[in-house]
Amino acid sequence: MVAKKVFLDTNIVLDIIDKNRLNHMKAKGIWEILIKNHSTIMISEDMLSTLFYINKDDSYTLEFFKLIQNRWDIVSFGTTVISNAIELSLEKTLDFEDVLQCLCAKENGCDVFITNDKKFYNCGIEIMTIEEFLITVSQKRN
Repeated sequence: MVAKKVFLDTNIVLDIIDKNRLNHMKAKGIWEILIKNHSTIMISEDMLSTLFYINKDDSYTLEFFKLIQNRWDIVSFGTTVISNAIELSLEKTLDFEDVLQCLCAKENGCDVFITNDKKFYNCGIEIMTIEEFLITVSQKRN
């Protein structure tokens, strides 16, 4: 059984959008698996501006946003998540953006957070790379 609520990190969504990135096909494969299993795909709303800024193809990126806007859950952080992320980042010298995304995923009840960041902050939900997720799904099918 594939996780029901999956939060995708910015680098995973960028892999989906940009066909020139190394993990493009794997990220698209994850997207297909999540769709087939009726999983809820979640990202934070701040990712939209980050993705638009990073990706060079403006019209393609906007068309992608149009596609996912009603299919994915695009959530905001809220003041509690922001405050907790600030405190944790200061206290433990952590990457603020990673903490913010992870706490947002946790706050919204995600089962899994998929990222290509090998040293991603673990806020208490399962953190997986693309490869780990694909291996897990493959093992559950067998």
